[in-house]
Amino acid sequence: MALIDIRNLTFEYPGSLEPVFKDLDLQLDTDWKLGFIGRNGYGKTTFLKLLMDQYPYKGSITKSLPMAYFPFSIDDYSIMTLDLLETLQPNFELWRLQREMNLLEVEEETLYRPFSILSGGEQTKILLALLFAEEERFLLIDEPTNHLDIHGRDVVAKYLESKKGFILVSHDREFINSIVDHILTIEKSKIVLQRGTYDTWEQNKNLEDKYELEQNQKLRKEIRRLKQSAREKSTWSDKVEATKIGSGPTDRGYIGHMAAKMMKRSKTIEKRYEKAIEEKEKLLKNIETIDKLQMNVLNHHAKQYINAEDFTIAYENNNIFKPIQFTVEKGDCIVFKGDNGSGKSSIIKAILGEGVPWQGRFEIAKGITISYVPQKFNYVNGNINEFVNEEQLDKTKFLTILRKLGFSRNQFEIPIENFSMGQKKKIFLAKSICEEAHLFIWDEPLNYIDVISRIQIENMILEYSPTMILVEHDRRFIEKVATDIIELSK
Repeated sequence: MALIDIRNLTFEYPGSLEPVFKDLDLQLDTDWKLGFIGRNGYGKTTFLKLLMDQYPYKGSITKSLPMAYFPFSIDDYSIMTLDLLETLQPNFELWRLQREMNLLEVEEETLYRPFSILSGGEQTKILLALLFAEEERFLLIDEPTNHLDIHGRDVVAKYLESKKGFILVSHDREFINSIVDHILTIEKSKIVLQRGTYDTWEQNKNLEDKYELEQNQKLRKEIRRLKQSAREKSTWSDKVEATKIGSGPTDRGYIGHMAAKMMKRSKTIEKRYEKAIEEKEKLLKNIETIDKLQMNVLNHHAKQYINAEDFTIAYENNNIFKPIQFTVEKGDCIVFKGDNGSGKSSIIKAILGEGVPWQGRFEIAKGITISYVPQKFNYVNGNINEFVNEEQLDKTKFLTILRKLGFSRNQFEIPIENFSMGQKKKIFLAKSICEEAHLFIWDEPLNYIDVISRIQIENMILEYSPTMILVEHDRRFIEKVATDIIELSK
């Protein structure tokens, strides 16, 4: 057993209003399969890069093993895959790489194809194979599921479950649950390390939040009672003191004594009240509220928004998938499933009228307004205000949604290109959520999106029943929101 010993770690970005980490102490066992979760923008990737010594920091990080980070930084995607791997990790042993590739169900011939033509899932798996081909390292694996289909996630989950000695950042609850034996969580006001899985953390967090809410309720009642009592004692004291003034014989000494006694009791109650206030202020600092999201769903007169029969995408008379039939009616949430490259995104392009060649019967009701969330979004830049103006969005609604999705106010001034991938994706989700539309089409909307936001989106879909077409691989999410699942087979 070896340890990563972190002492008094403090880090903040230049110009930031508050540090990302302050006086953090942690000890991590290098044999753990450590899951790492938290809201987008809370500092998960920053923490991994601090472990890689990529940022200057205060404090100390003592490491007993060298570290390697996934994803790799790649400059040239066009070269042969084997040549690329040799530039990323020189002197690796080919037989070790082939062993890992076999476990990840990647064919050896993949090495002799240009990396750029591999699917996102193939690229992910072959880079993971390279990561594990060298031994005696502690691995930092940052969101490996973003380009994996459901089968690919199952393969990688089984693969990682058989390994040890890594930190795994993931927001896919089923995926991380099936792999890890410890959980590290960046919560709202603290960092929590515990033995167990995602479900363990969720159960403990719910119990902690419930306890804090119950304590808060008790203290609120106590504060109300003490405030009322303090007011009464103060009023009584004033009334008693007032009786010293008037006609007739009075024992002014006794009355003064009683008034002072009343006032003393009032001050004692006031101190208890202040102490209760202080205790209450310590509560609720760490509760991650799951704010409700609101959608603008338009109603359309047509019964069927989309009707497809014997439909397929066909390039030069070669069908990408076997012909399918499906209808999309008001309130439906249709999820397309299939392996990478099976044609899911091509169906979306056909619905959007992007000139994808198709065969069969395919009808879209006239006058349908569509709101679309793309799979790829790296092109976005500028600031939030520029994005709002360019997309002609209701600024108040848009910023309100971003706040509910975990953005802080100071992040609105940061250039979008400096956002995390999850924050960038949330910009497009917020745009779609605040748009008025009959049909919402989202292509892999949960890539990079944190667990809390996934729950928010689930709850929103269940409440508003928007008409939707989704391409998504998160099993828990699909089970909750889908009204129909359409499997594509090559």
